[in-house]
Amino acid sequence: MAKPISLRASGTAHVRSAGASGLLIALLSSSVFGLSGSFAKSLMEQGWTPATAVAVRMGGAAAVLIIPALIALHGRWFQVRQNWKTIGLFGLVGVAGCQFFYFNAVERLSVGVALLLEFLAPVLMVLWIWLRTRRRPGAATIAGAAAAVVGLVLVLDLGGDLRVDPLGIMWGLAAAVCLAMYFFITAKQNDTLPPLVLTTGGLLVGAATMALLGLTGLLPVGFSTSDVELAGWVTRWWVPLVGLVLLSTVLAYVTGIIAARALGPRVASFISLTEVLFAVLWAWLLLAELPRTVQLAGGALIVTGLVLVRLDRKTDLPDVSGEAVPAEDPEPVDTMRHDQPLNQGRLTGRDRH
Repeated sequence: MAKPISLRASGTAHVRSAGASGLLIALLSSSVFGLSGSFAKSLMEQGWTPATAVAVRMGGAAAVLIIPALIALHGRWFQVRQNWKTIGLFGLVGVAGCQFFYFNAVERLSVGVALLLEFLAPVLMVLWIWLRTRRRPGAATIAGAAAAVVGLVLVLDLGGDLRVDPLGIMWGLAAAVCLAMYFFITAKQNDTLPPLVLTTGGLLVGAATMALLGLTGLLPVGFSTSDVELAGWVTRWWVPLVGLVLLSTVLAYVTGIIAARALGPRVASFISLTEVLFAVLWAWLLLAELPRTVQLAGGALIVTGLVLVRLDRKTDLPDVSGEAVPAEDPEPVDTMRHDQPLNQGRLTGRDRH
């Protein structure tokens, strides 16, 4: 007689398959998020301001996604009405704030150093939860936070010959705060807010915010149509801009949110750390920009520290309201999960960044 198929085994296999797919999507998101710093820096070296780069990046990506988002919302506009606060906060902080501060940091620091500063976000999250709940983190979390702080000192190369740019460091840390809030938003499961809708709404809010600040004169605006240097080649200015919009924004944000909902906040934020490695690799290949040895060692310490923080199951993760919830992996959900950074951030990061 044929042996009956176990529904439990079948369900487990399905979850593992979904997890493997989520992992690949998360790595794809990190790799394209990591390109944003290199694309943006090639533009800013030719006269683009960070505010202009962010506004055009967000506006261009929103223009690409608006038609698919409207189709997805057909007959379901209640999704926007029910989640307008989440969309607004995501756009203001996770999109506009995170990218603006990161691009300002990139303007004054190397891409790798700027992103390492931004990815101190998980440590900031742990400190916030500690203060909010008055519950002491686990030993692994404390060790990880200490390693990340030591790594930060090495990344800044305070004893080296390079001049440390205090303003660049402050921009990078501001991006870390925004990325932490990005994780607060995107880690929350929300069956009434598809990733495409959250991404498009956030991009529209972010682009409108940056454009308004630029038009009112609160932020400097400027761009150039001069040729740029990218990957050792002189090319037209729109080449890195198209890459910034289509790869580092449209593809990165949508896949990052899908990955975060498929894997859960703890695993997704752990995988998003690979954005740092991708960013350093892309900066080396596209800008011939490689951090010093001591900075690479510091980066390794930061990543090690963040790994310890993310692997500590005693560490709580916040939901969108700021309350702490157990950092256990959620039950399997539909792979079309919520919208970042991309941790994800990703606005990730990526980033985010």
